[in-house]
Amino acid sequence: MTAQFSPEDFKRIRTGYDADPSRSHSLHAEAYTDPRWYEYELESVFSKTWQWVCHAEKLHEPGSYIAVEIAGKPIAVVRDKKGALRAFYNVCKHRAHQLLSGEGNTSRIMCPYHAWTYDLTGQLVRAPRTEGLKDFDTNEICLDTVKVEEFCGFIFVNLDSNASPLAMQSGELAKEVMHWAPDVADLTFGHRLTYDIKSNWKNVVDNFLECYHCPIAHKDFCTLVDMDTYKVTTHGIYSSHMADAGKSSNAAYSVENATVKTHAVWWLWPTTCLMRYPGRSSMIVLNIIPAGPERALETYDFYLETPEPDEGEIEAIRYLDEVLQVEDIAIVESVQRGMATPAFTQGRIVDDPTGSGQSEHAVHHFHGLVLDAYDQSGVK
Repeated sequence: MTAQFSPEDFKRIRTGYDADPSRSHSLHAEAYTDPRWYEYELESVFSKTWQWVCHAEKLHEPGSYIAVEIAGKPIAVVRDKKGALRAFYNVCKHRAHQLLSGEGNTSRIMCPYHAWTYDLTGQLVRAPRTEGLKDFDTNEICLDTVKVEEFCGFIFVNLDSNASPLAMQSGELAKEVMHWAPDVADLTFGHRLTYDIKSNWKNVVDNFLECYHCPIAHKDFCTLVDMDTYKVTTHGIYSSHMADAGKSSNAAYSVENATVKTHAVWWLWPTTCLMRYPGRSSMIVLNIIPAGPERALETYDFYLETPEPDEGEIEAIRYLDEVLQVEDIAIVESVQRGMATPAFTQGRIVDDPTGSGQSEHAVHHFHGLVLDAYDQSGVK
């Protein structure tokens, strides 16, 4: 059930936000702490936006599938026998049992409850012991479809049947990604890191979108990249974060033999982060998953030139896991605790008109998208 709000609630949540980041306050703390806003976001944000699922390599072969959860709803994505990509609600039309689990390859979709069986287009083809039913025709029963798209070598789904294609919504993002990472579709899965964080998902995004905190909280990172070249640009539903690799030895991990010498990062509304760090050719996908008003899950998937990380990548994975993530998780959990006190309502956005990485204009951009999503679904 969607949370109920009054016109005053929507007016209050916008108080202090200004279209000009140099005049604006941040999003209100209640958006991070009130369970009603979290429930509302599942419908107004996560059920209406493109959500990352996996690299296209996982669904390359006919019959390949993956089962995931999007906005609390079970979804299955499959490659049918003719090679078409399809997505469905992972729910049997008989008694609502989940159909597929995990990932794999199959020639059919059979419910483990009563063996109702669907082909890979979602059409019901067999329902045991239904021959005597009146007005029952398997041809009239099909799984409910969900929009699915392959974009920049990755698979995304959208629960909104009226959603426009991601390629259309995202403007120049595909062009940017393919310029800086032309081999992204050819990379292969190498490693996954997972985290369970005591913070609202928006705090995790906020922290990702600015490097204002980096010189204080991430001193090693500030030797990995040249902070003087760090620029952040906002566009529509994404932002680009670019910097040159540091020109001397760094305290994070060795990039002595790096073929990629640019730190290129993109955030795609609302929770997908594509990261190409200095080193060998690779792409890291950070997926931020809302798990409660004050809980978020994270997966970091490393796509590499080879299935096994090389020595430098093992070092980079260790740095991200044991240093950078430890620092960031401590930050967002502290902020979440602070937001739950009467001492904080909202703070000023620190804006640098030059687009420096040490500016919070991308956070402001994100907050505007959150408020717009509230407005589009809410009481006017």
